[in-house]
Amino acid sequence: MKKLILASSNQFITNDSVNSFLPKPLNQSNILYVTTASKHNDNASYYVDLTRKKMDALNLTYTEFDITGKSEEELKHALASNDIVYVEGGSTFYLLKAIRKTSFVKILKEAIENGLVYWGVSAGSYIACPSIIMATWSNEYDRCGLTDWTAMSLVPFLVKAHYTPENLEFFTEKAKDLPLPLRVLNDQQALLVNDDGIRLLGDGNEIIL
Repeated sequence: MKKLILASSNQFITNDSVNSFLPKPLNQSNILYVTTASKHNDNASYYVDLTRKKMDALNLTYTEFDITGKSEEELKHALASNDIVYVEGGSTFYLLKAIRKTSFVKILKEAIENGLVYWGVSAGSYIACPSIIMATWSNEYDRCGLTDWTAMSLVPFLVKAHYTPENLEFFTEKAKDLPLPLRVLNDQQALLVNDDGIRLLGDGNEIIL
């Protein structure tokens, strides 16, 4: 059974509901911590450090990993050696570009079918969707030469992270042109996805546009 956690922030590392969703407790899991998206976003290093400190405080077993330039064998070994792949936020465009230059998508999908849990945060959640078009709604980021927003299609919907109430009108207008449902998450929310369905976790109402 596939299991994915799609979050807006790193708030859920310490959440008991997430822990009960996992095949085995987080403190007994090996975590592949993918930091690729942070390599092209100056602000993201701060969140990597926060996540690292949270994992260390919980004595979690994790290995930091950059997808960039990795061979198929390196990716297979990394994913097969872990129970969870935790894909950090940062530059969605840089992350997608790095993924496309490797066999990551093929190997990841095989690993998920074999029980690997995919845990995405912000950019890591966006690339799990069929498209990263949500990341284009801001002009402040370098798009790394990308013009095709096609992503990994691990789920049949789109996600917009970092929601605050003042964004609702803007997101509602943008969603009118989307071919798929848009699930909006604030930084205290995450989606738990498996073969049985989708469950919203965290504070605040569920928003689907």
